[in-house]
Amino acid sequence: MAIKFQFNKTSLNDLNKQLKVRVNALPTLKNKESALRFEVKRAKNRSEELKNKLKETLEFYVYMARLWNEFKPDLITIKNIELQTVKVAGVKTPSLKDIEYQITPYNLFSAPSWYADGITILKELSHLGIESEIYMEKMRLLDYSRKKTTQKVNLYEKVQIPGYHEAILKIKRFMEDEENLSKASQKIVKTRHEAEEEDL
Repeated sequence: MAIKFQFNKTSLNDLNKQLKVRVNALPTLKNKESALRFEVKRAKNRSEELKNKLKETLEFYVYMARLWNEFKPDLITIKNIELQTVKVAGVKTPSLKDIEYQITPYNLFSAPSWYADGITILKELSHLGIESEIYMEKMRLLDYSRKKTTQKVNLYEKVQIPGYHEAILKIKRFMEDEENLSKASQKIVKTRHEAEEEDL
């Protein structure tokens, strides 16, 4: 990215201000990138942890497989999933607040006695699955933000800061050359005047 500038003091001052902003922002951006990287890993680990727990729980209840044929699928449904927004390293991410279930009334005397346990098991399994998916989404959002922050760090560190340094150096050299030429021409004029005065 070419930095636009003019060979004058105003442009030099503007470039110095822009450089200062980027130099001051760089450590903050690096810290944010580091924090996001950590949070991405944490969200991924939590999601995998929940998936493993779900798998283990399903394996634990495998002995009940025959009984599920008796279970009515419409007995329990998810009515609402309530999410809240939580800021993690400055990024808005979803967090599970509550899952609202709708349980269809059934006759406690004629229905199998394990229906109540079945409902509890399904609540547990669905909670694990939903929470795992939310952590996956959280990880995706955090990773997207981390990539953007990394791009900005690289832009500042590898392109803009060196570019501003180079532009400032060019302006300073140009102004020094101009000043030296001005002094040299003043010296020549002064020497001519002195020579002309001596001739008189």
